[in-house]
Amino acid sequence: LVICIHFFFLQNRSPTEELAISGDSQPPLPSQAKVVICGGGIVGTSVAYHLAKLGWNDILLLEQGRLGAGTTRMCAGIVSVAKAISIESQMADYSNSLYQQLEEETGVNTGYVKTGSLCLAQNQDRFLSLKRLASRLRVMGINCSIIKPKEISKLHSMVNIHDLVGALHLPGDAVVSPPDVNRALAVSAAGQGVQILERTTVQQVLVEKGHVTAVETDRGPISCEYFVNCAGQWGYELGQASEVKVSIPLHGCEHFYLLSKPLKQPLPSNTPVVMDMDGRIYVRPWQGGVLSGGFEKNPKPIFTEGRNQLEVQNMQEDWDHFEPMLSALLRRMPQLESEEIQQLVNCPESFTPDMRCLMGETPGVHGYFVLAGMNSSGLALAGGAGRYLAEWMVYGYPTANVWPLDIKRFGNLQSSRTFLRHRVMEVMPLLYELKVPRWDYQTGRQLRTSPLYDRLDTQGARWMEKHGFERPKYFVPAGKDLLSLDHSKTFYKPDWFDLVGSEVKCCKEAVCVIDMSSFTKFELTSTGDQALDYLQFLCANDVDVPVGHMVHTGMLNERGGYENDCSVVRLSKNSFFVISPSDQQVHCWSWMKKHMPNDPQLHLEDVSWKYTALNLIGPRATDILAELSYVSMTPDHFPSMFCKEMSVGYANGIRVMSMTHTGEPGFMLYIPIEYALHVYNEVMSVGQKYGVRNAGYYALRSLRIEKFFAFWGQDLDSFTTPLECGREFRVKLDSDMDFVGREALLRQRQEGVARRFVMLVLEEHDTELDLWPWWGEPILRNKEMVGATTSSAYSYTLERHVCLGFVETPGGLAADFVTRGDYEVDIAGQLYAAKAKLYPFSSLLSQQRRRKDQLDLGTLTTE
Repeated sequence: LVICIHFFFLQNRSPTEELAISGDSQPPLPSQAKVVICGGGIVGTSVAYHLAKLGWNDILLLEQGRLGAGTTRMCAGIVSVAKAISIESQMADYSNSLYQQLEEETGVNTGYVKTGSLCLAQNQDRFLSLKRLASRLRVMGINCSIIKPKEISKLHSMVNIHDLVGALHLPGDAVVSPPDVNRALAVSAAGQGVQILERTTVQQVLVEKGHVTAVETDRGPISCEYFVNCAGQWGYELGQASEVKVSIPLHGCEHFYLLSKPLKQPLPSNTPVVMDMDGRIYVRPWQGGVLSGGFEKNPKPIFTEGRNQLEVQNMQEDWDHFEPMLSALLRRMPQLESEEIQQLVNCPESFTPDMRCLMGETPGVHGYFVLAGMNSSGLALAGGAGRYLAEWMVYGYPTANVWPLDIKRFGNLQSSRTFLRHRVMEVMPLLYELKVPRWDYQTGRQLRTSPLYDRLDTQGARWMEKHGFERPKYFVPAGKDLLSLDHSKTFYKPDWFDLVGSEVKCCKEAVCVIDMSSFTKFELTSTGDQALDYLQFLCANDVDVPVGHMVHTGMLNERGGYENDCSVVRLSKNSFFVISPSDQQVHCWSWMKKHMPNDPQLHLEDVSWKYTALNLIGPRATDILAELSYVSMTPDHFPSMFCKEMSVGYANGIRVMSMTHTGEPGFMLYIPIEYALHVYNEVMSVGQKYGVRNAGYYALRSLRIEKFFAFWGQDLDSFTTPLECGREFRVKLDSDMDFVGREALLRQRQEGVARRFVMLVLEEHDTELDLWPWWGEPILRNKEMVGATTSSAYSYTLERHVCLGFVETPGGLAADFVTRGDYEVDIAGQLYAAKAKLYPFSSLLSQQRRRKDQLDLGTLTTE
């Protein structure tokens, strides 16, 4: 490939490089290393580079072929911060800075040119999405601007602007030569003691007692403490080939781009990159001409049947397949009609089930780390991702919240090759698809379902998926226009607004049933006090409560941040039931096992599949359960945060808990799955006289946000402490009991917090006509940016939008700083005034029975 000419740097090595990067000479294989990295592409060399920068030098990087001879040599070379989530933009921004200074550091010309980029919008919805992206980037301090079509022409004269409504200009974006960046990273790493061996294939990873001990290669074994799978396309196969199988859910697809010959009027090297996502193409300057590729609607998955290195080298042109993208290119840049094409490149790219890369330590094997599945953003993300993974290995945690990329967000259920093949065929086009809030994947569905799925589906349930589990969003009554509801895509008021509103109303006035079977559920038992002692050390709250009582608690890390936010029920003296969010199943299990003492008398079991969970929300839930159980369910007999095993209908052994995760009255029922259909039918039958109806998670979200309830993964993460979100009352700081994170919290309490969790109630926001907030919107205090929202919902009680988020200042943040400021929320560049409140607070909803015009939000007090 012409683009890969620079790759053959091996002919020009310095003597120092010859010692560190072996090729034909094949020096002896070392018998041991602290870290073995598999994969000599830009991801693997970035990990090696950053580990060396952090002081580790007993590192061995193994490449089965030549260094950078895989996807790296075929990469388009664009470094852009225009990414779907903030952590990816943050990593790309760091990569940009790193690649810019590598040449000075190493003497290797990386081809770095700061071109800037233009993200084009052919319609208003795309333009709104770019405005939202611009707002999010400004929170991160990244320079960007929304521009008009005429300004596009000034920056790139070849762009046809007749059908454009505007663009996002990112002046800091750049292009590089990927093989040369890879070389520079390798040279720097080698200069700091990293050994790099080419033509050495890792065959499997050896594991003993859950820890990495060695790797087997085609040249012999190597003992090691850590293994890093940066094998790219082959990451999945390498994980499956290991002694203990490791699930690395990624799949390859063919990716096409063309190279033109130099134009008659050669394109300057600093011409901006163009991303025409509505046309599904990108265009960058390349050697006086252009390089243009895209993400088609009908991608071609590859390597489903396994590893075949020769296939990569023999991938063929497919002009028929590329034709729609070529047509889009010529529409956007008509002057190219008369230019000559040099080559169509077909290269493999690996994609993951949710368009986010895979990184972190695997849940089943200690010391086995992964960085792979880059979704065609390997170059842009490699610098930042390599840095965070290296920090993870050296410090035990990265210095940024990388949960959206953590490999533990997936489990074995996503490792089916059929699932991956079908999902990546959907994922690849979605990279440039217009994505409005709360869109859902269509492939790989109905993988995990409640026993009630068919019953709820026939009653109008509309579904979303969480960790492979189908969950109802809302219910469509008979006679509604289902087609328009299923295809409702908007940044404004959605079509389901009134449906969810009626469900919320029923939760407050009568009773609703929500199937919440997807929640993660663990049982912890011991013969003596081991279970209690273990949980007391792992949990921030005091779990030594009477049998039948519940405790809401966080499981914190050494920095005081939330690794898990859960409810713990004491079933008996030495038995506990732990309930966590759905997407915490793998992460929470891994965290608990990591801290679990090696005691045969202590047993932890994942019982998520054993129980169907029904949430009965509303004042009449008491009447339904009393009638079905012949037991008084009044607060005097069944107090809040209480659990009792009882009969419901004909079914015995139902765990009934007085909580709803919303702040509304009601009960959670944890039902053995064989009884699920019976209990549901009984509840719905008896409940008819009490106005019972089904409800979904959208109603739950509205209820919990208007009550200021934070959820892990949305509002809470491993960098958020209880002191920052007003949950100090759920921490046993004033006791003499030690627990994970105690020292960090005591230190923070003494020094003061620099960020606080706030509720913002929007004012002068027209729900019918204005853009809706969702999450990630900038928060301004007295016209200065102080944070961003983490979640939001429309409060049907207040008839206002409510946003939750964090505000911060470097010098510490007192409560009156929050409550006395003038706040605004930036929604796609439009500012809306808001009232800020801290948690805990006097309930906004204590006045919910008054008319809306009697509510005086300005007089609400904090506690």
